[in-house]
Amino acid sequence: MGKETLTKLGLYLSKKPLSQAKLSRRTGISKDRISKLHIDIKSKPSIEEIYLIALALEVKYNEIVEFLCEGLKLRPEEEWD
Repeated sequence: MGKETLTKLGLYLSKKPLSQAKLSRRTGISKDRISKLHIDIKSKPSIEEIYLIALALEVKYNEIVEFLCEGLKLRPEEEWD
């Protein structure tokens, strides 16, 4: 599978040494759902899923969130009203 077909979470997970099957077993998230989180751009991870994935990978939750949200910014202040 080429990296161009991966979601941001899929890209993050592809850099980790844990297979989708092991991630599924550790987190209790179904294999189908793990697969969708890897490749289906419409499939957005829930907070609970991100937290479980962080626990399974033994990384801090915010590491995944910061990777997923990289580049997001607030609108300019003059547009707040």
